[in-house]
Amino acid sequence: MARTMEPLVRRIFKGILVAELMGIVGAYFLFKKMNTSQDFREIMNKQFPLILEVYYNSIEQSGMYGVREQDQEKWSNSEN
Repeated sequence: MARTMEPLVRRIFKGILVAELMGIVGAYFLFKKMNTSQDFREIMNKQFPLILEVYYNSIEQSGMYGVREQDQEKWSNSEN
Protein backbone atom coordinates (compact mmCIF):
# COMPACT_ATOMS: atom_id res chain seq x y z
CA MET A 1 0.00 0.00 0.00
CA ALA A 2 2.91 2.35 0.64
CA ARG A 3 4.02 2.01 -2.97
CA THR A 4 0.65 3.13 -4.32
CA MET A 5 0.71 6.29 -2.19
CA GLU A 6 4.23 7.29 -3.27
CA PRO A 7 3.32 8.74 -6.72
CA LEU A 8 0.43 10.68 -5.20
CA VAL A 9 2.64 12.13 -2.47
CA ARG A 10 5.24 13.16 -5.05
CA ARG A 11 2.62 14.90 -7.20
CA ILE A 12 1.23 16.75 -4.19
CA PHE A 13 4.73 17.77 -3.11
CA LYS A 14 5.59 19.01 -6.62
CA GLY A 15 2.32 20.96 -6.75
CA ILE A 16 3.04 22.65 -3.43
CA LEU A 17 6.60 23.43 -4.50
CA VAL A 18 5.43 24.98 -7.77
CA ALA A 19 2.79 27.06 -5.95
CA GLU A 20 5.40 28.37 -3.49
CA LEU A 21 7.82 29.25 -6.29
CA MET A 22 5.07 31.11 -8.15
CA GLY A 23 4.29 33.04 -4.96
CA ILE A 24 7.93 34.01 -4.49
CA VAL A 25 8.27 35.15 -8.10
CA GLY A 26 5.00 37.09 -7.88
CA ALA A 27 6.10 38.81 -4.66
CA TYR A 28 9.43 39.75 -6.26
CA PHE A 29 7.78 41.36 -9.29
CA LEU A 30 5.24 43.17 -7.10
CA PHE A 31 8.04 44.54 -4.91
CA LYS A 32 10.07 45.55 -7.96
CA LYS A 33 7.07 47.39 -9.48
CA MET A 34 6.34 49.19 -6.21
CA ASN A 35 10.01 50.05 -5.77
CA THR A 36 10.28 51.70 -9.19
CA SER A 37 6.88 53.35 -9.72
CA GLN A 38 5.38 55.98 -7.46
CA ASP A 39 2.20 55.92 -9.55
CA PHE A 40 1.85 52.18 -8.94
CA ARG A 41 2.30 52.78 -5.20
CA GLU A 42 -0.56 55.29 -5.38
CA ILE A 43 -2.78 52.66 -6.99
CA MET A 44 -1.76 50.19 -4.28
CA ASN A 45 -2.55 52.83 -1.65
CA LYS A 46 -6.09 53.16 -2.97
CA GLN A 47 -6.80 49.47 -3.57
CA PHE A 48 -4.53 47.52 -1.18
CA PRO A 49 -3.24 49.81 1.59
CA LEU A 50 -2.14 46.88 3.76
CA ILE A 51 0.23 45.60 1.05
CA LEU A 52 1.68 49.08 0.64
CA GLU A 53 2.23 49.30 4.41
CA VAL A 54 4.17 46.00 4.29
CA TYR A 55 6.28 47.49 1.46
CA TYR A 56 7.03 50.65 3.46
CA ASN A 57 7.94 48.64 6.56
CA SER A 58 10.27 46.35 4.63
CA ILE A 59 12.21 49.18 2.97
CA GLU A 60 12.41 51.12 6.23
CA GLN A 61 13.85 48.05 7.96
CA SER A 62 16.47 47.84 5.21
CA GLY A 63 17.52 51.43 5.96
CA MET A 64 15.74 53.35 3.20
CA TYR A 65 13.80 56.17 4.81
CA GLY A 66 11.70 58.93 3.30
CA VAL A 67 9.84 57.05 0.58
CA ARG A 68 6.57 57.09 2.50
CA GLU A 69 6.90 60.83 3.15
CA GLN A 70 7.73 61.58 -0.50
CA ASP A 71 4.69 59.62 -1.64
CA GLN A 72 2.35 61.31 0.83
CA GLU A 73 3.70 64.74 -0.14
CA LYS A 74 3.20 64.11 -3.86
CA TRP A 75 -0.27 62.65 -3.38
CA SER A 76 -1.41 65.51 -1.14
CA ASN A 77 -0.11 68.07 -3.67
CA SER A 78 -1.89 66.36 -6.55
CA GLU A 79 -5.22 66.39 -4.67
CA ASN A 80 -5.08 70.19 -4.23
